[in-house]
Amino acid sequence: KQWRWSVCGRGLVALAGAVAVAVAAPVSAQTPRPAVTAGWQDGFFVGSDDGAYRLTLGTVLQADGRFDVNDPPATTGTFALRKVRPVMAARVARYFDMRLVPDFGGGTRVLQDAYVDARFSDALRVRVGKDKAPLGYELLIGDPFVLFTERSLASSLVPNRDVGVQVLGDLKPGRVTYSAGVMNGVPDGTSSTTDVDSNGGKTLVGRVVVHPFTTKGKVLDGFGLHLGASRGHEEGALPSFRTSIGQTWFSYDRTTTAAGLHTRVTPAAMYYVKAFGMFAEYVRSTQQVRRTSLVDVDNHGWDVTAAYVLTGEAVTERGVRPAHPFDPTAHQWGAVQGDR
Repeated sequence: KQWRWSVCGRGLVALAGAVAVAVAAPVSAQTPRPAVTAGWQDGFFVGSDDGAYRLTLGTVLQADGRFDVNDPPATTGTFALRKVRPVMAARVARYFDMRLVPDFGGGTRVLQDAYVDARFSDALRVRVGKDKAPLGYELLIGDPFVLFTERSLASSLVPNRDVGVQVLGDLKPGRVTYSAGVMNGVPDGTSSTTDVDSNGGKTLVGRVVVHPFTTKGKVLDGFGLHLGASRGHEEGALPSFRTSIGQTWFSYDRTTTAAGLHTRVTPAAMYYVKAFGMFAEYVRSTQQVRRTSLVDVDNHGWDVTAAYVLTGEAVTERGVRPAHPFDPTAHQWGAVQGDR
């Protein structure tokens, strides 16, 4: 016997629409319908005033200039489109969220995100599809909000995007956030490309973020702790570790393959207060590999990142919101941030 399951975003839209029609039918004609609003918040949005329906269109665009200071240069100097990602997100009938993010950077076509959320409550959401594996702290910070343009090399030791099922939510709003899932499993620093599993093994992955301190019943968001972990069985090709411009700085012998248990753990701490923000993360990845015999290979790395906004705006995990927009004609230059 073969068992298969699938979730179709179009089907959820149709179902949500049918539910909305069925619920709305008995309502008196005198009941006002929600107004439709549009504007800009992390992208152009249009939706109903009550928040039940919303469509957001945005983009992530990163252009690089890559030039070697060596003489003769070891690499070819070039301009490059690092990321070209249209972002489409929608909420339907209040309880269903969807996200679709293709990427055309580097002249290729890759599906980055494609998932559907069913929202049962703030404490429980079920996500099905392709998304970032809930493990690395820095990797899970969105592209528009990460402090540096490129993430640290420590993030090369955690999986990027994978296909599976997740549960996530806020157990105590502002204090405890969790994510946990069953994923196909991908090697360190890589994303699923074919979006199907290459072997029968699956990977359990999850993380929890805690903001432990409160004062007068109010959560102090400045300090937090993160712990992520994964465990699964992987077989096949091992990754090569590369810099942001694709230069390989470590690769396994071509006859060496993944051949068994793969575990990861990544504790992190973060602190954001007013114009200052920082986080530190440690990543350890242990993989069973086979060449002439079966051995455990341990890779580990860490990073510390800090930022200060010279113009005084607050630093958060959701980036910096300038007090004044970028408007040269009004002599307004947005926010100025320094990172290290």
